[in-house]
Amino acid sequence: MAGAIIENMSTKKLVIVGVILVLFQVFSFMVGGLIDDGAVVTIDVGLAYRDDTFSDWTELAHSVEQRKLSCNFTAVKTFENEGRYYDCNLLPFMELGSVAHKYYLINIRLPVSERKKTNVGIGEIKDIRLVSIHQNGGFTKVWFAMKTFLTPSIFIIMVWYWRRITMMTRPPVLLEKVIFALGISMTFINIPVEWFSIGFNWTWMLLFGDIRQGIFYAMLLSFWIIFCGEHLMDHTERNNFSVYWKQVGPIAFGSFCLFIFDMCERGVQLKNPFFSIWASDVGTELAMAFIVVAGICACLYFLFLCFMVFQVFRNISGKRSSLPAMTKARRLHYEGLIFRFKFLMLVTLACAAVTVIFFIISQVNEGHWHWGEHTVQVNSAFFTGMYGMWNLYVFTLMFLYAPSHKRYGDEQCGGSNSGEDLQLTTTVTHVDGLTEIYKMTGKEAQE
Repeated sequence: MAGAIIENMSTKKLVIVGVILVLFQVFSFMVGGLIDDGAVVTIDVGLAYRDDTFSDWTELAHSVEQRKLSCNFTAVKTFENEGRYYDCNLLPFMELGSVAHKYYLINIRLPVSERKKTNVGIGEIKDIRLVSIHQNGGFTKVWFAMKTFLTPSIFIIMVWYWRRITMMTRPPVLLEKVIFALGISMTFINIPVEWFSIGFNWTWMLLFGDIRQGIFYAMLLSFWIIFCGEHLMDHTERNNFSVYWKQVGPIAFGSFCLFIFDMCERGVQLKNPFFSIWASDVGTELAMAFIVVAGICACLYFLFLCFMVFQVFRNISGKRSSLPAMTKARRLHYEGLIFRFKFLMLVTLACAAVTVIFFIISQVNEGHWHWGEHTVQVNSAFFTGMYGMWNLYVFTLMFLYAPSHKRYGDEQCGGSNSGEDLQLTTTVTHVDGLTEIYKMTGKEAQE
């Protein structure tokens, strides 16, 4: 039996949100004790905790798990090489969603039974090592500070945006509703519920974080489809959500599959932190297949989005041919709108590209300890940078697409009989007109 006491030093200031322990067993080579091909090690493990050095240990979890060994002996298997170590892959051991206690005790027992073929043919174990993956204190402080600051910022701009929408006499259009829904999903993922982990042992924090991020992913991907679609000239049924069911439907289905996949592992880990979907051959193959399919779908989505952006640019370029016939003030006004809109579309495309890359890398990173020699790491700067980029992008969208109180008067636009906003925003006239670029690229422009 092996035991280890782990002290959670972070509880003096901030609580670590989660911790992953990876088991690394050291096997030595013996001529009469070779490791069989496909050998499986059975471990009887228990986890206990206490918050001081005087209290009794309280059991947190106990389980009997099996892990398949993948070991390679690089030298020649002779008597001269006895005692040399096998080269074995790491084994997933345990994952906790919250580390709220001061001390943790891990007991590992390897029961042997010749009759049941338990731990037979696994060689001679020389040592057991544990590799810990956790959210350190420095990153935790930065992460808490970002969420605490960004939550009121996005919430205030969201309330301001919707107030501008409700002040208009017309009902909100689909694009405005989707932008508002995107703001809600961003606010939902921003809420710093991690602060409560300081006083409460919420083991479901990792699962809840994945659910929040999944909702935001689904909303963001759906928004980009609707955002481009509403600015396409060949859409004759605009402002109708049912038009996009062929594009949004697969996104919703993919998000649901992500949720099921997450529940299959982290959902079970709420009761048994030693469970791992990577422990069996079937689970490993399913997880690998899911990650590969998710990466391919993300790439196909980005290519489809590029195609839609190309169509939007082509339609905008086609409308530029009518600009020379306008007065100088009106022409400069629309040229400025087109430039700002194209810049926003390019920013959208760049944001989509980085998001897809981040999604693929994060999926690979979830299982990089199980991939042998192939390792992908995501550092904290990239993670916080992505989070900041999403907030800035949503903030910019709500600011630019909020209805404006300004008017572009008749004397400025050379006798035009309708007011036009100088910004890339919705004009507020006596008929509560829509965004000018939105009107230029839509059915209204053809009429």
